[in-house]
Amino acid sequence: MALTPNSPNADNSMQALKQYGSYIVTAILLALAAYFGWTYWQNNHARVDTVAADQYADIQRLNEEVSLASQNPDLEADAQEALVQSRTQLDKDIDTLVSTHGESVYAWQALMIKARQQVDNDDFTAAAETFKQALAIDLGDAGLKAITQLRYAKTLLATGDADAALSEANNDMPSSFEASQQELLGDIYLAQDNKESAIKSYNNAWELLRSRQETRAVLALKMESLGITPEPIAGPTSLIQESVTPEQPLVVENSESTSVEAAQ
Repeated sequence: MALTPNSPNADNSMQALKQYGSYIVTAILLALAAYFGWTYWQNNHARVDTVAADQYADIQRLNEEVSLASQNPDLEADAQEALVQSRTQLDKDIDTLVSTHGESVYAWQALMIKARQQVDNDDFTAAAETFKQALAIDLGDAGLKAITQLRYAKTLLATGDADAALSEANNDMPSSFEASQQELLGDIYLAQDNKESAIKSYNNAWELLRSRQETRAVLALKMESLGITPEPIAGPTSLIQESVTPEQPLVVENSESTSVEAAQ
């Protein structure tokens, strides 16, 4: 039976409402605040990501234009001046993106572009600083971190700082990057005139590639230059059976596959 002002328990119910009503209202307000706060964060975060994505898209387009123009050895004076201006604008756009969205993957990608431009221009010291800046971005991705570490170490080696390169290259990395890591360590040891350690690292890299049925011609050349003849790596067996002629039986052909890690 519904309560009325004349019901025996009406006073008790009204008293309970007065006592706990404020708590109920507060709980509702907190729930609403959490909901609208979360909605605002999602909308604002999405907007920021969109802005960063648009900025990076512009950087990528300008980088493609710069890279294409740089490949032309017969640029006229006007075109060369335009190329210099485009490079300056590219650096400026990258710096703007990094300053406004410095913890985003777009900032990391933009810094990779900047470092590549610097390496192409043989400015290894500047490239090393750019890779160092990219390495400071915590993206929570071990693979991206490994890529940055390897490129940073390679650039340090190019500057002539083999000790710093060795320190960077010796950091822990995911197993998928260990072959590249060992090959780089071999390069560093060779630069330090440590032939024995270089041979060991190159052999480690080759065996890691063997376990994945991959091969690298450049690594093989490095090993041969040190008097090592690397054992050929057989490619994976094809799962596709092909018939040469209708009269011949089906045969399984072997093919060699070569894959390059993202770190290279």
